Amino acid sequence: MTSFPSDFLWGSATAAYQIEGAATEGGRTPSIWDTYSHTPGRTLNGDTGDVAADHYHRWPTDLEIMKELGLQAYRFSISWSRVQPGGRGPLNPEGVAFYRGLVEALVAAGIRPVVTLYHWDLPQELEDEGGWANRETAYAFAEYARLMARELGDAITVWTTLNEPWCSAYLGYASGVHAPGRTEPAAALAAVHHLNLAHGLAAIAIREELGEGTQLSITLNLHVIRPDDPSSAADQDAVRRIDGLANRVFLGPLLGHGYPQDVIDDAAHVSDFAFVQDGDTELIAQRLDVLGVNYYSTTRVRAFDGEGEPDQADGHGNSAATPWVGTEGQVEFVQQPGPYTAMGWNIDPSGMHDLLMRLHREHPGVPMMITENGAAFHDVVSEDGAVHDRDRTQYLHDHIDAVGRAREDGADVRGYFVWSLLDNFEWGYGYDRRFGVVRVDYDTQERTIKDSGRWYARLIASGQLPDVGAVTPVPAVP
Repeated sequence: MTSFPSDFLWGSATAAYQIEGAATEGGRTPSIWDTYSHTPGRTLNGDTGDVAADHYHRWPTDLEIMKELGLQAYRFSISWSRVQPGGRGPLNPEGVAFYRGLVEALVAAGIRPVVTLYHWDLPQELEDEGGWANRETAYAFAEYARLMARELGDAITVWTTLNEPWCSAYLGYASGVHAPGRTEPAAALAAVHHLNLAHGLAAIAIREELGEGTQLSITLNLHVIRPDDPSSAADQDAVRRIDGLANRVFLGPLLGHGYPQDVIDDAAHVSDFAFVQDGDTELIAQRLDVLGVNYYSTTRVRAFDGEGEPDQADGHGNSAATPWVGTEGQVEFVQQPGPYTAMGWNIDPSGMHDLLMRLHREHPGVPMMITENGAAFHDVVSEDGAVHDRDRTQYLHDHIDAVGRAREDGADVRGYFVWSLLDNFEWGYGYDRRFGVVRVDYDTQERTIKDSGRWYARLIASGQLPDVGAVTPVPAVP
């Protein structure tokens, strides 16, 4: 049976816009996701995060659920526009008080707060000035980080600067399937750099406020990319191209190696990378105390053979424009064998092991933490009032087992955060996709711990991977 040491950190994760609601309360102003979700045709069924899981009002109930599950840590994000409306200027006391109250309650409950400063909800005013394609946004972010460090101090266990900058840059500015919905390849590459720069500047600012011992992280959705034909040199080169845009363009500068020259060369017809200024790579390469790793599925590619139109999917479903800047006419994405989650993502726990071992080999000495892993399925409430989500429980079992095997093989993985604590607003998919280990009835806001949540609680309590079997149902939480 797979087991984990007593100091392995078990938690769950959420994001502000996906769960908080209270979109116009307490001095909060619009973010790009407010604007995007209120634009007709952008989200499934026209859903928005205006109410979401109403966590803003119901967080004491959600904290009781965390305690019942035995969570040791809770990873949540701060809504920039709630604490600093417009993204500049003085902080909003009411917004800060919300997060301070949550942090204090977590600490009192023995649950470690892990903060993400940016989970995709840029204040709309900053987007109006160019968003992440504008270098000044990185400096605004650093000042926001400094002010929040001053307010929350050393109560925070880990400060995470950014969540999945790949999504912010490429899905927001290249394919347009995420806010702000732009389809400008050159702007996407500029956004990559300015997000990297924002991380470095924020890390410096936080440590200036709280000291060099402050634990700092960034969370990346690193891609596991496989060739359609492993014996094909052309398919291997397709892997190289996508790996550069997905992984190395972040890992390189963040870990002190700069931008990969092959990525710059591949994208030369899109951008000359003039947005990289002297000294930027040194600013970006701040010490990482832990690298956050998000993993859900794998990606398969091949060289485009010139026949028809290449499938330039984003790796998580097709999009109108490709996020893979500079690869047009070069790379095609291949449908992978199932099984699949409700997102249409393939289920492949071996990818988790492969990713962790690659990071261990290529970046030894960098501790890791799984900051997101989970699955959406079309859950059903049974007659007994429970959610018997065996598919999700099996998914978690197999992926956590892969984490355990990677640890046994030498990977320095120090924690795991299931995505997500609650069913929530799933971005462009609205409320149609459910990732939570706790069900939310969006009509009543009633919470029900799913079987997967009870299974996860058993894992946390024992440190050993339980079998996937019958799980004692737990009642709904009003």
